[in-house]
Amino acid sequence: MKIQTHKLRLSLLGLGCALAFHAQAALFEDDEARRAILDLRQKVDAVQSRGSEEVRRAVEENGQLRRSVLELSSQIEMLRADLARMRGQEEQLARETSQLAKEVAEIQRRQKDLVSGVDDRFKRFEPIKVSVDGREFSADPAETRDFEAALALLRKGEFAPAEKTFVDFVRRYPASGYTPSALFWLGNAQYALRNYKDALVNFRSLVTSAPDHLRAPEAMLSVANCQLELKDPRAARKTLEDLVRLYPQAEAASVGKDRLARLK
Repeated sequence: MKIQTHKLRLSLLGLGCALAFHAQAALFEDDEARRAILDLRQKVDAVQSRGSEEVRRAVEENGQLRRSVLELSSQIEMLRADLARMRGQEEQLARETSQLAKEVAEIQRRQKDLVSGVDDRFKRFEPIKVSVDGREFSADPAETRDFEAALALLRKGEFAPAEKTFVDFVRRYPASGYTPSALFWLGNAQYALRNYKDALVNFRSLVTSAPDHLRAPEAMLSVANCQLELKDPRAARKTLEDLVRLYPQAEAASVGKDRLARLK
C-alpha cells in the first residue's frame, strides 16, 4: 500500500514537473510571441510613420506643385493678356502709322503744289529776256503784258485808248527797256489823232534818249512830218538834213532825201 502510495506520489510529482515544464515552455513561447508581435508592431508603426511622413511630404509637394502650376498658369494668362494687348497696340500703332503716312504724303503733296504754285507766282514776277526792235533786255512780265496790250490797241486802230495806255506805260516804267519803243508808238498814236505837238515831243524824246535805237531814224522822219503839219518847214528841213547825216544807211534817210528835194 505504501509502495503504491509512493508510486502515486512519484507519478503525481512527475506529472507536476511535466506540467510545470510545459507551463514554463508555454510561458516562454508566449513571451517570444509577444516580443515578436511588439517588434512587428514597432516595425509596422515605423513603416506607417515613415509612410505617413512620405505621404504628408508627397501631399505637401503635390500642393506646392499645384500652387506652382496655378501660379504658372496665372502668369501664362497674364502673358497672353499682355501679348494680346501688345498685339492690339501694335495693330493700333500700325493703323496710326499708316494714317500718319497718308497724312504726311498729303502734306508733302500739298507742300509740293504750294511750292509749285509759289514758283509759278514768282515766275510771273521774275524778269524775262525779251527782244523788241532789235534790242534784248530783261523785263518784268507785267511790263511785257502792259506793252503788248497798248500795242494791240494801236494795231486795231483804237488810237485814243492806245495813247492813254502808252502814256500810262511810260509813267509806270520809266526805266524799262520797252520805253524807246513805247515812245515811238505813242507818238504814232498821237500823230494819228492829229496831236502833232505831243507826238513831236515823244518822237524827239526817243531820238534823244536812245539815238542808236532801231526806231530812231523813223522817229526823226516823224518829227519832220509833225513840223510840216505844224507849218514849220524850216525846222522840218533841218530835221531831215540831220536824219540824212546821222543815219545815211537807214531807209528813213532815203525817204528824207526825197522830201528834202521837194522842200527845195
